[in-house]
Amino acid sequence: MADESTGRLLRRFVSAVQQAVPLVSMWAHGSLAGGDYQPGRSDLDLIAVVRAPCTAAEEQQLRQVHEDLTRADALALKLHCGYCAAGELDDPERRHLTWAHDELMHRRVTPVTRRELHEFGLVLYGEEPAALLPPVTGEQLTGFVLADLDGFWRPALDHPQRWERDIWVDLGLLTFARATVTLRDGRLISKAEALRELTRLGAPGPVVDDIRQRRYGDPGPASPQWVTRRAELTRAFLRPAIERILAQRAPGTS
Repeated sequence: MADESTGRLLRRFVSAVQQAVPLVSMWAHGSLAGGDYQPGRSDLDLIAVVRAPCTAAEEQQLRQVHEDLTRADALALKLHCGYCAAGELDDPERRHLTWAHDELMHRRVTPVTRRELHEFGLVLYGEEPAALLPPVTGEQLTGFVLADLDGFWRPALDHPQRWERDIWVDLGLLTFARATVTLRDGRLISKAEALRELTRLGAPGPVVDDIRQRRYGDPGPASPQWVTRRAELTRAFLRPAIERILAQRAPGTS
């Protein structure tokens, strides 16, 4: 485990979920499983496999579990968990009950998450991902990455104010770098590797340094002028970079 505080939180969480639903397995993916976890900064990305779809009563119990943990431990604010019925894992389009950003919703377990679980998923309880989760084909992974760039990130660039927030700059640039490597090499990379890749791709150096400092250092508050300039630099880099990748991958392109 990355640190003792995180370990205590996860042990408490697994125990609480076991009391709320018939738990089969609990897995971690993302930074915690990939070795780039930063306590208090990184999200805790989890998948819980349960025997059957959650009932309304079980959903309420899970809500209570998350709310209680959040009140007791600030680290739990970054804990996100999808609850997947074991018999529904074979459908990558199905949306599963998920706790994220302080609310219950329904989300897919994306091909990227599925590939992460197969390649380096961390077992917190129960069986290995390979025992329950169908593998992800290269075509499925590539298709998802391209659709995400085209359907989410490219349109998001038309909303300048979003890019004045740290999370949009960080996720936008890191996702682009990771997508580039996945499309080029068929592999997944960590956020630390993505930062290095951004430099190779020609991303604006001051913005890459800004992300690195907020993830691994202790930066002071950003000035309003820098926040505005950072958003401009990020959008000016990402728009042509995303359009270039999509054009290269368009049907009929050699």
